[in-house]
Amino acid sequence: MMAERSYTYDPTKIKEKGKDRMRFELGDTMIEGGAETAALSDEEINAVLEMYPNKWKKAKLALVESICRRFSYEVDTDVGPLSLGLQARVEVWREMYKELKAELNYSVPSANPAAISGTPYFYKGMMDNPSTGRKEGGENVSQARKPL
Repeated sequence: MMAERSYTYDPTKIKEKGKDRMRFELGDTMIEGGAETAALSDEEINAVLEMYPNKWKKAKLALVESICRRFSYEVDTDVGPLSLGLQARVEVWREMYKELKAELNYSVPSANPAAISGTPYFYKGMMDNPSTGRKEGGENVSQARKPL
């Protein structure tokens, strides 16, 4: 037996990182009709937030991916004068998914502090070869040492 799902939203709590803020950011705030109008239940949102503690965007991405999968089977329907464009709704979620995925894949490289401290590996003149008379940049060592 499956537990009863709940669908709640309190806009006064969107300052806190929790279920209500996630609903706000996803635009999943029409909870009056329960499963008929809300994309996610409170339990689903809370479970994903627990799966990704302190990783808000990863949790958001997981929820958007779930929504995309859930609504991907819906098709546009025309019945007489009534027309339901359900694919347009899915496209909004897919676009949000792509944007979040791109944000999360963006990373800034950082150097290992141990690798950049101490004596430099490369230094000016390291390619000089006094035995051949060649200096960096193709100059002759004897020419480079001549006063101007």
